[in-house]
Amino acid sequence: MTRPTLTLNPGTDRRIRLGYPWVFSNEIRALAENKTLEPGTLCQLQTEKGELLGMGTYNRHALIAFRLLDTNPEAVIDVDWFEAKLARAMETREVVYPGGYYRWIHSEADGIPGLIADLYGDAVSLQINTAGIEALRAPLLEAMDRLVELKTIILRGDTPQRVHEGLSDTVETLRGDGEAITLEENGLRFVTTLTSGQKTGWFYDQRDARALLAGLIERFESPTVFDGYCYAGGFSVAMAAMGARVTGVDRSAPALELAEQSAGLNDVSIEWIKADVFNVLERAGINKETYDLVNLDPPAFAKAKKTLGQGLRGYRKMTRMGAEITAPGGFLVIHSCSHHVTLDALIEQVARGLTDAKRTGQILFKLSAAADHPAMPQLPESQYLKGLVMRLN
Repeated sequence: MTRPTLTLNPGTDRRIRLGYPWVFSNEIRALAENKTLEPGTLCQLQTEKGELLGMGTYNRHALIAFRLLDTNPEAVIDVDWFEAKLARAMETREVVYPGGYYRWIHSEADGIPGLIADLYGDAVSLQINTAGIEALRAPLLEAMDRLVELKTIILRGDTPQRVHEGLSDTVETLRGDGEAITLEENGLRFVTTLTSGQKTGWFYDQRDARALLAGLIERFESPTVFDGYCYAGGFSVAMAAMGARVTGVDRSAPALELAEQSAGLNDVSIEWIKADVFNVLERAGINKETYDLVNLDPPAFAKAKKTLGQGLRGYRKMTRMGAEITAPGGFLVIHSCSHHVTLDALIEQVARGLTDAKRTGQILFKLSAAADHPAMPQLPESQYLKGLVMRLN
């Protein structure tokens, strides 16, 4: 089958030759025939001299207009193609986190741009974020069924990316029931829901960080933990299972209900507080409370470039308040999932926050997303999660 061909403007082919998988709308020659292509159409990509560079999906309405699927311009994007990508991704995860509970597909890093898939045993939660993958939904799902006997398939279509692509922003239950899902992580069991709450139901990207902090806190005789933005209790339960007395804070009542169920599954008791984390930090500071480990894992403070300054000030303030309640010799852990906040920028704001609190310390660990959230070397944008584990004097 002959596919439509998109032509790059002169001098815009360097990045894609180096492996960058995106082409922006202003890099593609504006031709009348392009306006007739439906969003998500499979197209070949060529240089202005006619050299074919690959096959991908095209959406003229999106800023990222072309997303590369295959460097073979004649590639057939069908069930077999998806199965090969899915199988390769699963093989990689099973080497690191065997058992079927992990992020199965992490978009461009696994060669399927626009797709996020989290696996929960026989359930999968999907984010189909581009018109291109939406148009290929049928072969994608068939390929998944070839590899896993899926009882539940949930499409989390409530993402801003879908809106930018001109897609609906609804949550769909394509199969089964995703209301109450039990998952396994680091020898513990957790409860989550795939049909509501944040993103795809569980933050697998913090799996390694949770194991690290649980190991650190185990070394204290009677450890105390403040877990801010605890969401569904991943960090809280992991540290409580090591004998810590944990206070978990989040403003979401449904999230805390899930956290309490997970605490029960693992036979641990945790104090849950439904409140704004900054308010609780302020009150704890006034009352001179201290904890052996203070973990602060907020939602993105800087969701766009225009809010970067405000977001950076937020990390500085959060660090100051967290440091004020961290016991001498204790650990302060600051996380950021803001793509626009680089690691260097986070370190700078953390340093300022520590100075504001009149505390000093050492960075012992620099955190990043777990191995089931691989980064694509040619796509710096895929490296979003970062964190610092510090021991304070």
